[in-house]
Amino acid sequence: MENKNRFMSISYSLYIDEEGTKRLVEETKDGQPFQFISGFGVALDTFEQQLIPLEAGAKFDFSLTKDEAYGDYRDDLRLDMDREMFCINGHFDHEHVYPDAIIQMQNDEGNRFYGHVVEVGEEKVKIDLNHPLAGETLYFKGEVLENREATEDEVNHLMKHMAGGCGGHCGDCEGGCGHDHEDCDHHHEDGCGCGHCH
Repeated sequence: MENKNRFMSISYSLYIDEEGTKRLVEETKDGQPFQFISGFGVALDTFEQQLIPLEAGAKFDFSLTKDEAYGDYRDDLRLDMDREMFCINGHFDHEHVYPDAIIQMQNDEGNRFYGHVVEVGEEKVKIDLNHPLAGETLYFKGEVLENREATEDEVNHLMKHMAGGCGGHCGDCEGGCGHDHEDCDHHHEDGCGCGHCH
């Protein structure tokens, strides 16, 4: 079965280890499965590889180590950025930039990615560019609802969406980040999104 351009629709629950027990951190809702096309970086490659061989109706239960998922938590991806970088027309963007917000950002090369606002100070804004699940082993359990070759229209639609959306990774940022003033949601628009499997 070809790995690329598979249209996948899945329902799943995602757990992480927390003090010896599994804690649910994300799940799809009834009638709102996570849908994606493989090979475009929408989901983790390792996540896709586990699912692509499965037919519709198949149940799955697998884990991804931190090295297979989002790697170690990196202190160098916590940045103190000038407050002025988050201003629109001379005014600080309070609507989108506040503690615990997830904001879309862009580096000098035009790559887009997400940052977590840790703290908003009088002069600096602390941003964490680590993925929220960095350093974690991920445990997925769910069912494949659909697995077929994506149509040309579906592929074209996704490519247009990606051209105008988040296409970068947190690691692409070299500190020269600019704030992209689009309202952002950390999850993929078509569902919970393996969440975090961008």
